[in-house]
Amino acid sequence: MAELKDPLPPVQELGATSGPLKSAAYFIGDRCKEFNEDFMLCKNESRAPEHCLQEGRKVTRCAQEVLTNLRAACAAEFETHWQCLEQNNHYYYKCRREERPLNTCAFTKIGYKKEIPGTTEGQTPIHEVKMPYYRPQQK
Repeated sequence: MAELKDPLPPVQELGATSGPLKSAAYFIGDRCKEFNEDFMLCKNESRAPEHCLQEGRKVTRCAQEVLTNLRAACAAEFETHWQCLEQNNHYYYKCRREERPLNTCAFTKIGYKKEIPGTTEGQTPIHEVKMPYYRPQQK
């Protein structure tokens, strides 16, 4: 039986747990938006896993780059934030105090942006609110 050669170069897995991934999620979303959109469009074309390997590998490489940059430029802030998420059931609102130094570092040292989808124009995004007021929401 002949073996098929993989035409795509292999890519390493991210090697990150849910805490670091959630901490970096908005930065990954901003930096890797085009790659993510290409991947999702490809998946709409065909549900066959091999059809979108190239696009998937681009997404993985981009996410690796974001995590590497955060670890290099903002290691302490990044670690503090994702550890907080791990300790607080991954609720962002419980880790806003730890999130602010990470955002400041990522914005100034790396040049990342953070845009929260669905934020009303003219409204201050939740991660920039100085004294957020938490209240129960009715469902």
